[in-house]
Amino acid sequence: MSEATLKATPRDGVGKGASRALRRNGRVPAVIYGAGLPATGIHIEEKLLVKALSNGHFMNTRFAIDIDGRVEQTLPRDVQFHVVTDRPIHVDFLRLGAGSRITVAVPVRFVDEDKSPGIKRGATINVVRHEIELICDADNIPDEIVISLEGRDVPDSIHISSVKLPEGVVSAITDRDFTIATIAAPSAMRSAEDAAPVEAPAPKS
Repeated sequence: MSEATLKATPRDGVGKGASRALRRNGRVPAVIYGAGLPATGIHIEEKLLVKALSNGHFMNTRFAIDIDGRVEQTLPRDVQFHVVTDRPIHVDFLRLGAGSRITVAVPVRFVDEDKSPGIKRGATINVVRHEIELICDADNIPDEIVISLEGRDVPDSIHISSVKLPEGVVSAITDRDFTIATIAAPSAMRSAEDAAPVEAPAPKS
């Protein structure tokens, strides 16, 4: 998992008025909660937050938030955006306590496309889930889950039960063997199958 640092300042005022005042001054109100400790109100420079959001992995980045020299290890849980300007207006951070287990959405990456008989014949990967919700230790969050396509052919489906997860990591969804991706036939193959003549049943004697 990616790691980064954000500088923040304790937030004294609460309520909509105080939050609007912070935003007018280029700051974004936020809160750190969890680990059995009281919630901590903070505010972050908007430019720094926007830069962090632009990396494309914000929700999967572990942030060490420096609050006037005191560092909190956190994971983003929610970002609110202005409905018109799309600027960030509030962030929730989950405090990561030592030894805590958390639920995170981890991206999926597919490899070995050149070893897939189906893809060699023109099939495509139909990705059902680009991320998988996993439960893991806060100190051992995977950057990604790598899934091999070796030997996959049309119309194979890749389910969570066939994916090897890192040690100590389990799926957050346990009530079903959900599909992550399928190997879909190319349109030419489907058209050929549709156009194939159907044999008439043999006459009864």
